[in-house]
Amino acid sequence: MGILKSMPLRVLIPGLLYFLALYSCSMPEEKVSRPPNIVIIFTDDQGYEDVGVFGSELINTPNLDRLASEGVTLTSFYSAQAVCSASRAALLTGCYPNRVNVHGALGPHSSRGLHPNEVTMAEMLREQGYATGIFGKWHLGDHPDLLPLKQGFDEFFGIPYSNDMWPAHPWQGTVFNFPELPLIRDDSVLTFLEEQSSLTTQITEESVRFINDHADEPFFLYVPHPQPHVPLFVSEKFKGKSERGLYGDVIMEIDWSVGEIRKALENNGIDSNTLIIFTSDNGPWLSYGDHAGSAGPFREGKGTAFEGGHREPFIAWFPEKLPAGFSSDVPVMTIDMLPTIANLTGATLPDNTIDGLDVWPVLTGNSDESPHEAYYFYYHTNELHAVRSGDHKLYFPHRYRTLSGRPGGTGGLPADYDYVDLEELSLYDLKSDPGETKNIANENEEVVMKLTNLADKMRLELGDALTGQRGTGNRPPADVTWNQTDSLQ
Repeated sequence: MGILKSMPLRVLIPGLLYFLALYSCSMPEEKVSRPPNIVIIFTDDQGYEDVGVFGSELINTPNLDRLASEGVTLTSFYSAQAVCSASRAALLTGCYPNRVNVHGALGPHSSRGLHPNEVTMAEMLREQGYATGIFGKWHLGDHPDLLPLKQGFDEFFGIPYSNDMWPAHPWQGTVFNFPELPLIRDDSVLTFLEEQSSLTTQITEESVRFINDHADEPFFLYVPHPQPHVPLFVSEKFKGKSERGLYGDVIMEIDWSVGEIRKALENNGIDSNTLIIFTSDNGPWLSYGDHAGSAGPFREGKGTAFEGGHREPFIAWFPEKLPAGFSSDVPVMTIDMLPTIANLTGATLPDNTIDGLDVWPVLTGNSDESPHEAYYFYYHTNELHAVRSGDHKLYFPHRYRTLSGRPGGTGGLPADYDYVDLEELSLYDLKSDPGETKNIANENEEVVMKLTNLADKMRLELGDALTGQRGTGNRPPADVTWNQTDSLQ
């Protein structure tokens, strides 16, 4: 200290500054905080009960069960429509499918698709500096101008439409002139699939590679598995492993895929800054029987507005951000994912009107109420079949398909549906009657009136083909003309 006291300040101060500079250079560099990574795993035609934690006793799903035990499950989570393309449009845009005019399941060489003016989740997040990749099934337009790279994704590996839209699919009693099924990377055809047993593994490997490539930057990974949509395919490593037959084998391989994706996040040290969402596009295709999933306690399945068509398994996992082992029965829908993720990442919502709302308070357990007054269930070309508010769900007269209590088909061939007219307003209390077995409309006139009024307001906005009401808020789909040079063939 004596030496320091005797040194003049003009000598002491530069020396101290040099020492501090050396010390600061030797300090470990702190990690700069960045927005969370987003991973959405979206299966095809998976039933509510096709995950162990959601009630399956015959299908082993350890990775999904672990994800649920460390994260959040929603037991009243809905797809926005009970069919492929429409459901995917809702997830990626935050809109009811009929708002963006994507209905049903788009076939090969469709002249329609998701309009390029619609802002997808990928476009929203890319504006935030995210790398964006989709590995799996697109099904929002297979024209070259409508493929994922034109809708905000940096990378695409997968198929442009459903895996049954190919010549080898065993449709019973019907002949479809489907083209070969192209496997695409970005916007070029790699090959035409002759069988699909390795596809789930390939999608998983591409997803892991994407994580490894972008571990140092925020990314959005979208994994829309083509399975367990019929026809079912599974790799040799899972064939014969399930007590639920081929269908169970397929779910076990999807569960393995979830585990591989999580392992890649952990290996890169980014798992604690990643939100994983797992759900499905619609309920099980019940006519396929032993090649279809289970809706559990719920009525009907894919292609209907009943609970079995829309109610899906849902798991969200985000360490330290979401409570471990938490479950909520508050209704939530796929339309809510985009605004929730926008809030979480600091992204700007689209200028176009969207229908979803931020449900982060529901996921965290900070709210036990839906931010929506009601959810609306459309099907076919803009037919409003039902509305849910609180615990009550009201159905309007419409035609629907059912097996009428008969079993579905076997060995990959479907049983025939009956087509039944629902001729009267039908109200169900989903809390006390989740299977929708007792129509309580006559005893609850006030509830019927409330839900009917809500439906009338939505009809003014989005229309209803059943009543002839035209909406004011529908936007046009893409409308493309196919030329020979456009063909993916």
